[in-house]
Amino acid sequence: MKKTVLLALCASSLGLGACGLDIPDYNNPSLESLQDTPTRASIEAAATGLLLGNRAGISAQTGYVAHLGILGRESFTLDAADPRYVTEMVRGEELDPGSPAFGGSLWANPYANIRNANTLLAAMEKVTELSGEEKKALQGFAKTIQALDFLVVINTRDENGAPIDVGGGIDKLGAIESKDKVFEHIATLLDQAKADLEEGGEEFPFRLSSGYEGFDTPATFIPFNRAIKARVEVYRGNFTSALTALGESFLDTAEPLTLGVYHAYSTGSGDAPNGLNNVNIFANPTLVTEAEQKAGGGVDDRVTRKIKTVDEVKYDDNLISNVAFKMYESNSAPVPLIRNEELILLRAEANIGLGFIETAAEDINLIRTTSGGLGPITDLTAATALDELLKQKRYSLLFEGGHRWIDLRRYGKLDTLDLAGGRIHSAFPIPKSETDARQ
Repeated sequence: MKKTVLLALCASSLGLGACGLDIPDYNNPSLESLQDTPTRASIEAAATGLLLGNRAGISAQTGYVAHLGILGRESFTLDAADPRYVTEMVRGEELDPGSPAFGGSLWANPYANIRNANTLLAAMEKVTELSGEEKKALQGFAKTIQALDFLVVINTRDENGAPIDVGGGIDKLGAIESKDKVFEHIATLLDQAKADLEEGGEEFPFRLSSGYEGFDTPATFIPFNRAIKARVEVYRGNFTSALTALGESFLDTAEPLTLGVYHAYSTGSGDAPNGLNNVNIFANPTLVTEAEQKAGGGVDDRVTRKIKTVDEVKYDDNLISNVAFKMYESNSAPVPLIRNEELILLRAEANIGLGFIETAAEDINLIRTTSGGLGPITDLTAATALDELLKQKRYSLLFEGGHRWIDLRRYGKLDTLDLAGGRIHSAFPIPKSETDARQ
């Protein structure tokens, strides 16, 4: 039996109607045919498959948003059928590296997609029907997606590190590299991708999902690439480089804060729904009790916009919730990859890191007033600026991708999180399957 490439199979078998894609049947090209006798059609299918691979594991109950939400105490998953969401994620002494759904999760999917991108990049060189510009566009797209997948891996593993070289087989595994080296590799991929996209002509030789509306040509994809680069540079503490990238991104204070790129979902036959619309996922009540009050009365608009009251659920005296999220009330609701509101806050964070407090205050106040309905802050100082920024990021980026956990870890502030009777884990372990293979 031929081994079918995941990305090609996904692209050819899913209707993806609500994602804005009309994918013809490419007869499920096998790994062998894609490597040995690739065609324009199989390359198009493979490129589309990278979008699906990048989306895999993001919105599941055991996915990136939900798991990092638990670790950052944005959310709790209270599933009577599986107590590990509490016993391991909240109360456990450590995350279990042997569990592919918990401590060992968020590894196989991104690495599979990274390897699929490598297969695509090698295969397209054999396809004469693709022009030089189209190949450059594909390179820029694929490398950007690889950077996003590596970012999922290192955001979850942090100081545990991760492999960069994933081109070999099971008998030739790449070394586990340090966090700094992985981030450097991500930044390099993004810069290489930008250079490729600049030579990528006017159109991609495949159709992107509806989540990329407005960013679906090589030229308009570059600002998205630069937005991700800005996030990476802030994570690395390279604040001047972050400001440069933000200047090339789609950051625009005159545009809606929702402007951005999203993972698209649908309830159509064969496509993946957004699993965050889940009765087992609850918001942390501290999001409400710790929110700032508006001067005229009422709580921060981001709380009322994103959180709803539900019937109280009690796990024990330390873990009780009567609130849930309402950003994903439809199974076809998109999940942000990155949007304008984050970029404005990243600019504020970079300026704080460089000591430009007054400049940072302008962006912080824009978010406070526009997104939160709060009054501007007038006494921001070098001593208070970071905490104010982190508060705004907490509510602006709530339950969108683990931002709270990642941000507090970067600044050594995980001990400020609500323990909920448990402990805070600082990183996922390297999966047992990976360490076993290396022995």
